[in-house]
Amino acid sequence: MTSTPIPPVASTTDLTTEAELEGPRAPRKISRLEKRAIAAKGKLSSPWASFIAILIAILWTVPSIGLLVTSFRPELDIRRSGWWTVFTGNAEFTLDNYDQALYGSGSSLSTYFVNSFVITLPAVFIPITIALLAAYAFAWIDFRGREILFVAIFALQVVPLQVALVPLLRDYVNVGLNGTFWTVWLSHSIFALPLAIFLLHNFMKDIPRSLVEAARVDGAGHVKIFFQVLLPLLVPAIASFAIFQFLWVWNDLLVGLTFANTESYPLTVRIAEMAGSRGGDWHILTAGAFISIIVPLVVFIALQRYFVRGLLAGSVKG
Repeated sequence: MTSTPIPPVASTTDLTTEAELEGPRAPRKISRLEKRAIAAKGKLSSPWASFIAILIAILWTVPSIGLLVTSFRPELDIRRSGWWTVFTGNAEFTLDNYDQALYGSGSSLSTYFVNSFVITLPAVFIPITIALLAAYAFAWIDFRGREILFVAIFALQVVPLQVALVPLLRDYVNVGLNGTFWTVWLSHSIFALPLAIFLLHNFMKDIPRSLVEAARVDGAGHVKIFFQVLLPLLVPAIASFAIFQFLWVWNDLLVGLTFANTESYPLTVRIAEMAGSRGGDWHILTAGAFISIIVPLVVFIALQRYFVRGLLAGSVKG
């Protein structure tokens, strides 16, 4: 009877794991943007940064609270005491101030409130549409003079808009557009395009080139790449600039006062007239002022998540 030889048992020194066979893995390289994001996160999480942020928020909010409280107080109470006295008790509130501001015969704001919407919405949509197409061309289409033209557009941001008011007004008069909504829409679009193109171009350049190249390999042209590949990724950037542009146009006084007429004046122009001609009617003026800021406040709060995403987009890309 022959015995079957028993194979030798491998010693522990001969055993190797799969990870040892593959060799040590190289640590993932941290990009420069990731280092900046980590450093910024450490700075923002310090107690002093939190204290300063809370202090700035309080200082920024107190005037708005005072304006809100004053807008609900009767006229006699506004003249007798400050708004902070309402917290001592026996305070009286009324809605007559808003009724007079919105529907009063001498200071009706309802028409100008609608005019502000008619001015603001196209003045936000037009520059974003043009800037998206221009930013795509500067980022992904190679043509002669691209760098020089982009630098020229970027340099236009330092030009004050006041120097262009008179030439634009003269051109509008020559073509017969003066006093219409088109003059306000075009003016706001012209002034917003340099910044819009610059921001959207920088965001497009952060999109991985492999996505665009893969779409080109599949036979996609510029139109398909723009609408199906890039545009869904640009939503945070578009929303961020849309918030900025909406706040700028809604709160603008100079452009609306220069290019609009009495029938197309925005809300800010009417409130400025109230401050000049009704300096003593604080109860109406405070109500009108709060009516003008309630819409931007709602827009900012509603789109805040898109605004933050747009600011932080690209900060952790490798």
